[in-house]
Amino acid sequence: MHVQKTPGWLDWHPAPSRPRFVLPAGSVDAHCHVFGPGAEFPFARERKYTPCDAGKHQLFALRDHLGFARNVIVQATCHGADNRAMVDACRASQGRARGVATVRRGITDAELHDLHAAGVRGVRFNFVKRLVDFTPKDELLEIAHRIRPLGWHVVIYFEAVDLPELWNFFTALPTPIVVDHMGRPDVSQPPDGPEFSLFLKFMEEHPHVWSKVSCPERLSVTGPAALNGETAAYRDVVPFARRVVERFPDRVLWGTDWPHPNLKGHMPDDGALVDFIAHIAVTSDLQSRLLVDNPMRLYWPEEQS
Repeated sequence: MHVQKTPGWLDWHPAPSRPRFVLPAGSVDAHCHVFGPGAEFPFARERKYTPCDAGKHQLFALRDHLGFARNVIVQATCHGADNRAMVDACRASQGRARGVATVRRGITDAELHDLHAAGVRGVRFNFVKRLVDFTPKDELLEIAHRIRPLGWHVVIYFEAVDLPELWNFFTALPTPIVVDHMGRPDVSQPPDGPEFSLFLKFMEEHPHVWSKVSCPERLSVTGPAALNGETAAYRDVVPFARRVVERFPDRVLWGTDWPHPNLKGHMPDDGALVDFIAHIAVTSDLQSRLLVDNPMRLYWPEEQS
């Protein structure tokens, strides 16, 4: 059955450029999604948006085109707690993808172990009110305690203005924490301003907190236009992401966020997003940690010597 997309929905870029930046061997796209296909994996009834189809075959083709070796597939909110599309993609990857699931309190231990066998290594807690309905914090804390014995972590998605009220809950979580997209800072404020300084303090005081330095296309005010070929696209995001990479080089991850759900202004060229990496991780050592060492340690620890 054909499902009508959300009005104004932007589909993923049909012909992304090949990046000029050559990724280190073994690089991991540590934040991406699959949507459906809806005919095979229906979208959740309670979803806040209806996307285009963006299945595993398109994701793996993009992986190869950009030069990544592996993916971390994060459960999309349009699928709710039905993780079948994400799990199917992980199983089809032949070990080259791991997953981050959305689970509810009623999940059984057997179901958690099935997810682990499929490649899931974390759960995502979403606090962005326009995307999800509120889940009680006691339920989230219970889930976090249940996944801890599996060696999983919690991915948290929130907006910068909400960090003060969420701080105590986040610091009570018993697992490693991975923050999506630097906590969505307001990049029209200075990187040494109070809002982003609080986020850096959060990471400084809690060594189990990691951050993805991804999604400049969601944060930027200046947009995708690069100047004279030398200045990065999304240049206003560079000082924020670079600060996190340089202060916490062993606790940062990067991902494309393909197929870029809910963007309003433009659909990014994924090749240009890869080129952005060289502006925020400016040495080969930082690039290798960001793209290879860190995601492998978190998602494929059994392959680490």
